Order: sequence, then C-alpha cells, then structure tokens
Amino acid sequence: MFEQIDTCATPIGQVTLRRRRIPGLTDDDIYEVKLGDEFLMSSLFVKAEEALSDLGLAALDDRPADIVVGGLGLGYTAVAALKHEKVRDMLVVELLAPVIEWHKNEDVPLGAILNADPRNRYVQGSFFDLAKGQPFGFDPDYPGRVFDAILLDIDHSPSALLNAANASFYQTDTLTAMAKQLRAQGVFALWSNEPPADDFTAKLKTVFASVETHIIRFYNPFQNNEATATVYVAVK
Repeated sequence: MFEQIDTCATPIGQVTLRRRRIPGLTDDDIYEVKLGDEFLMSSLFVKAEEALSDLGLAALDDRPADIVVGGLGLGYTAVAALKHEKVRDMLVVELLAPVIEWHKNEDVPLGAILNADPRNRYVQGSFFDLAKGQPFGFDPDYPGRVFDAILLDIDHSPSALLNAANASFYQTDTLTAMAKQLRAQGVFALWSNEPPADDFTAKLKTVFASVETHIIRFYNPFQNNEATATVYVAVK
C-alpha cells in the first residue's frame, strides 16, 4: 500500500518520492513529493496545476510559442502545456536534480510523455536566479533568449515560500527583470495555493499591461469538501 521510491539530500532539504494506494478513494497509484516533512505535490490534486498551463497559454495569440515552465513537480503543468499545439519549444527549469532524474528514469508516470516529446528540455537550475537574466537567462544554450510564456509553480504562494531566498522574486524589480525575457504580449502565469493577494496583484500591475486572477475549484477527498487555488495571468 505504500512505497518510498527515492529520497535524496538537496541544497534546500531532503526530497522524497513515494507511491501509495488508498482503497476506496482511487484505484490508481498516488504519487507524492515531499521536501522534508512538507508536501510539495500529489498526483491526487492536479486540476490547478493543469489550469496554470491552460489559462496561461490561452492568453497568448496563435503564433508558435516558446515557453518556460518553472518547477517540474510531477510533470502535470508541463504535460498540460504540451497538449497545446501552439507550443513549439518548452524549457522546464527545476532546481532539484533528483526530480529531473525521476522523470528521465520514468520513475513517475508522466516522465515517459515528457521524454518522448522533442519540444521538451530540462534545465537544472534556480528559476529565481535565472529570472533575473543572469548570467544567461532561462536558456543556457541561447543567452538573452526571449519567450512567449513563463508558467511558474514552485512556491505555495507569493508569501508562503519553500525557501526564504525566493522572496525577492515577488518584488517589482525582479518581476521587471523577468518580464524582459518575454516578448511583447507575452504571458507570465503563476500558481498559488492561496486566494488572490491584493498586494501581489498590485505589484504585477506595475510591470504588466493586464492582470487577471482565476479561482480554481476542486474536490478534496481527504477533507470531503471543495478546495481552491489561484492562477494569476499577466500579459506584457
């Protein structure tokens, strides 16, 4: 009923991949990622992660799109993005090398889909450092490259951070630096596990021409009630 597939030390703590079954809840294996004692991702709750891609890419025009996905997790945001025919090229930026290896080795269900799609490329590094444009921006092979969309799902929210060092990203200066890596009419979209935050929305509006927030609703079987998440969509 329960299997720990892998656990590794990383610069920000011990990361663990595990698989379990819950009879009566689902017939499928449930995959979970933990950082220390904190849950990062569960394959049981993916609606909002998929909505991040769908809403972000829907805000683009129909020209071929080169995109960045910040945070690999269990691959749901990245796979949802690849379902959009307009996506021409995708970089998935992930800080934790073991998470990339789980996908390359196909220890997680969506690894095979990502590995088989020539549009996908993994970049091991800090999204938050690369967002500042230093030393080369998001693409190590093409310094200064610009993108059509940047989709971010790493922290729990702009105020609930996995790493305190991430805090500077959610300030106007760093958001402005990141936006320089977007073409005109490019899109920045962000997943949050909390309701829309007025202060963060205000900061986005100082950088982007338009900002919308979307409430994503989904059923939580553990609590037997409706849960929500937020997707911010900002257009340059």
